[in-house]
Amino acid sequence: MTLQPPSVVALSADEARRIALRAQGFMGAPDRRAGVRGVLRHLGAVQLDTISVLARSHELIPYARLGAVDRRTVESAYWAADDEPAHAFEYWSHAACILPVEEWPHFAFRRRAYRARPQWHHELTDGAYERVIKQLRTEGPLTATELGGAKNGGEWWDWSESKVAVERALMYGDVVCTGRRSWKRVYDLAERAIPADLQQDDLSDTECVRRLVALAGRSLGVGTREDISDYHRLKNAQVDEVIADSGLVPVEVEGWGRPAWADPRALATVPRGRHRTTLLSPFDSLIWDRPRTERVFGFTHRLEAYVPKPKRIHGYFAMPLLSGGQLLGRADPAREGSTLVARQVSLQSAKSAPAMAKALWEAASWVGCTDVRVDRTTPAELHAPLLAALKA
Repeated sequence: MTLQPPSVVALSADEARRIALRAQGFMGAPDRRAGVRGVLRHLGAVQLDTISVLARSHELIPYARLGAVDRRTVESAYWAADDEPAHAFEYWSHAACILPVEEWPHFAFRRRAYRARPQWHHELTDGAYERVIKQLRTEGPLTATELGGAKNGGEWWDWSESKVAVERALMYGDVVCTGRRSWKRVYDLAERAIPADLQQDDLSDTECVRRLVALAGRSLGVGTREDISDYHRLKNAQVDEVIADSGLVPVEVEGWGRPAWADPRALATVPRGRHRTTLLSPFDSLIWDRPRTERVFGFTHRLEAYVPKPKRIHGYFAMPLLSGGQLLGRADPAREGSTLVARQVSLQSAKSAPAMAKALWEAASWVGCTDVRVDRTTPAELHAPLLAALKA
């Protein structure tokens, strides 16, 4: 008797979108008891970035899911106090990300790869690496400035030798960042900061990747190979090697035109619940993968912060509007005293105006603003409906 392969689950494009929204924490009642740490564990990675408009991106991520979380609560939820064990650490994942401390063993493959790296942009003199390790062991957690200065005085990449050494130690895993102080990384010895039961690098490279693929699939709900590999910036070939043993289920999604996999738990129940209306950081894991965003939501978005001002279409830090499970527009926010200023708002239709007004007022309240002003709306004929919605 010939065994037939199991049938592949078929999903409509709408079902896949709803699965993705629920997996990312945007559908259903938010888990407020688990709070910010629950959001971090659920997502598996929260991207960091230096840009701060309404707030920094890592603050915007829990806000988008939980609502007006106190910003001091957000910081204390990520970063451990000096007298408590780490519950998160910063490392290279999708980019520079905050990661749940439970994921420390899963990145052993990347730490080993850095150790085997044949060439670095910055060279180190003999003994420099050991001196930094010794100073941290003697003095405790320190910033690069406290280690002897972060720069030599030149351009931003002209790092001091102590900064080069400690950053390399961070990549190797001898040093870990479990906090920030005035946006500066605070470095400590991994042997001291990471809980003892997690201080293991004995997982094989294949097992590390398998676990990260499984976690990415859970955080995405459903995704293609490229979606899954992009989540923690794995190579497609690495994903191919482990996908069959990851626990993810092969699916076919209407209109995607390529193989996909889903978390079996995401397929067990129909995604239902209240949709969140909010502005999203461009670095939010729901939309950080631009091709996936276009495929799932039919929405094209690019960060224009590094685009020359005359060439920008939607604005410096345009934040997409999520409402009703769809992306309906975007707003480029700024602050002037107690006024949240939307320098430019783009809307798909007049029906999107009430949702944008709600999102702008909620964001204003969160950052302590008492007024909202919209400077420009595109298309122009939607400016009056948006103003009316803001007043309402």
